[in-house]
Amino acid sequence: MAKLNALFFTFFSLFVLAQSSDVAAAKGLVQRIAPAYAEKIVFHQEKSKTSPDYYELEFKKGKLHISANNANAMAVGFNEYLRTYGHVSVSWYADNVVKVPAKMPVFKGQIRNEARVPHRFFLNYCTFGYTMPWWKWHDWERFIDWMALNGVNLPLAITGQEKIWLNVWKQFGLSDEEIRGFFTGPAYLPWHRMANIDHWEGPLPMSWIDGQAELQKKILARARAFNMKPVLPAFAGHVPKAFLKKYPHAKITSLGEWGNFSEEYQSYFLDSFDPLFLQIQEAFLKEQTKEFGTDHIYGIDPFNEVTPPSWEPEYLAKVSQHIYESLTHVDPKAKWLQMGWIFYYMQNKWTNERIKAYLQAVPQDQLMMLDYFCDHTEVWKRTDSFFGQPYIWSYLGNFGGNTTLHGNLKDADEKIEHVLQNGGKNLWGIGATLEGFGDNPVMYEFILDKVWKKGHRMKDFVKTYAKSIVGKENPDAEKAWEILSEKVYVQNSDVGKGDLTHSKPVFEKSYNWTVNPEIAYDNRDLATAWKHLIATEANTDEYRDDLTAVGKQVLGNYFYQVRDQFTQAYRQQDVSKMKKTGAEMVQIIDDIDELLASNPNYLVGKWISDARAMTDIEQEKAYYERDARKIISVWGEKGRDLNDYANRSIAGLMKDYYGGRWKIFIDEAILAVEQGRNADEQLILERVNQFSWDWSEAQNTYLSTPKGNTLEISKRLWGKYGESVLKL
Repeated sequence: MAKLNALFFTFFSLFVLAQSSDVAAAKGLVQRIAPAYAEKIVFHQEKSKTSPDYYELEFKKGKLHISANNANAMAVGFNEYLRTYGHVSVSWYADNVVKVPAKMPVFKGQIRNEARVPHRFFLNYCTFGYTMPWWKWHDWERFIDWMALNGVNLPLAITGQEKIWLNVWKQFGLSDEEIRGFFTGPAYLPWHRMANIDHWEGPLPMSWIDGQAELQKKILARARAFNMKPVLPAFAGHVPKAFLKKYPHAKITSLGEWGNFSEEYQSYFLDSFDPLFLQIQEAFLKEQTKEFGTDHIYGIDPFNEVTPPSWEPEYLAKVSQHIYESLTHVDPKAKWLQMGWIFYYMQNKWTNERIKAYLQAVPQDQLMMLDYFCDHTEVWKRTDSFFGQPYIWSYLGNFGGNTTLHGNLKDADEKIEHVLQNGGKNLWGIGATLEGFGDNPVMYEFILDKVWKKGHRMKDFVKTYAKSIVGKENPDAEKAWEILSEKVYVQNSDVGKGDLTHSKPVFEKSYNWTVNPEIAYDNRDLATAWKHLIATEANTDEYRDDLTAVGKQVLGNYFYQVRDQFTQAYRQQDVSKMKKTGAEMVQIIDDIDELLASNPNYLVGKWISDARAMTDIEQEKAYYERDARKIISVWGEKGRDLNDYANRSIAGLMKDYYGGRWKIFIDEAILAVEQGRNADEQLILERVNQFSWDWSEAQNTYLSTPKGNTLEISKRLWGKYGESVLKL
């Protein structure tokens, strides 16, 4: 009897502790986001009456009571209250101030919502290069809060893994120099981790390796406090080239060219059935678990955008079977999560026969697939719902951190409803796989909101969203977002969405696939939305973000039309008109830069200064700056076709980098006509390429804090361009 009592007491104590830790996490969130409400919100943790996560909201005796089954659902309930009743938006940008009403809004009755899927995924390997490489805890803390508020419980968590690999590769006889030279520069680590490139911008400094490992511990602790299960990496077969000499009998194959990089940057793959594979997997997982713990879900992505050693279904099945067995050999509870991007990206190679062999070689329900790019192509539809394996419907929405306004709210609404009803019992979750944080937070908040709301609710969401962005009910804000949602957010994302200002200069269309400025809406509609936003005159950081994003997009679209006028004048040999339109093109870029410079979230100076702040060593500061500049400009090797893949509208980059290139083009075209000859487009391209490379390796200073008033600049620019845009 005494033993039974002791067991009961132990179980009860653990249960109470779990409850109190969830409540403590929710209270900590309120204290960070809305401290003025901390004493007026009461959290209750209760067992779910049904299996899904849920929350209930109710006012009792002047206090908001939030009941839920865990801290994650508590956070979602809190966000629902803030957005719907407080008209408050909490941004993923760490420095955006959250402003809550002085008097806490009260509502009558009870509100209850349940999650429609158990898992809500967020992030992409690439996000850690295009957005997060220079983040400190300050940035991560807000972002984890944002994920919790939006119900994310399955985040990708790959920070700090180089410290683990450093220790593992040393166990296999590699030197410190060989290992750090194997790694790429910080902003390029996503593509190293995905086995696309090695060495580029290496060797990686120890300051980075040690600092990121410590940061990862904080990230994981906070994420787990919100009942998230961080997806940690595992060994997928990527080994240093030095293994070729160290282990000459191992089955190691070059994965070939990626991204048009030279042979020296190619990566190498160890076959999963080689005995060495299991040894490395065991060493890595033990080392990682010792440092970071585990939630038993591992991200493994062999053959991402590269060619497997063999396309035979039997070989592919052996690869996946042995990878899974290597996991469970170390962690019997292990589950494998993989990007389904490869089945879209190389769909002519990944036939259903090969996909089926690869997936079904792993036991049922142990390999989860991310249907990565559902806003464009839903792979689940052509693979019989991934042949029974669990999958997550995912919205991608952003490539390279591009900052154009794009996304399709209606399409996302319809697709999510359809997959929830027809996607099969193996639909495991819903998520987002954005490559970078640019504009369009509305798309991601809408996707995650739909997890908790039934039916086609796009219009209702947008009305609530408009109020939360400006902090109040406002007819101009609501009209602006009605136009944006109905007439502008009608185009699905794709690779290379960028304004023409970001393209290498050409007379027609744009230069390369990495910058595609075509839009599916009328720029006059966007201009009208901008006019309504200006008339709103709100005082929130999210409102200023909208003013900046919409205003720069109106002018970026207008630039395309002025460039075409310049080209027409060139064809007509009209020097006077060329000088006039050329000057206007330069002025538009300068004006966009001024607007961007008024917003702290749109500064190349902050991107660079954050990179330099990763270390106190001057030589390393210069190294980090070069890495930061390259990824958003030339991207890879000199003259390679990934140039401008991560194009974005940020102050400084807009005026000096993009503007500088267009000035070269305009001046050469005018000079050619004055001299009675055709412009030498090849010479222009060579000069532009050299200019781009020079900028990527420079170290001049840019604004790292905003300059000017966003609303006042927007008013002036509307007065300067508004009517001209509306007349076109």
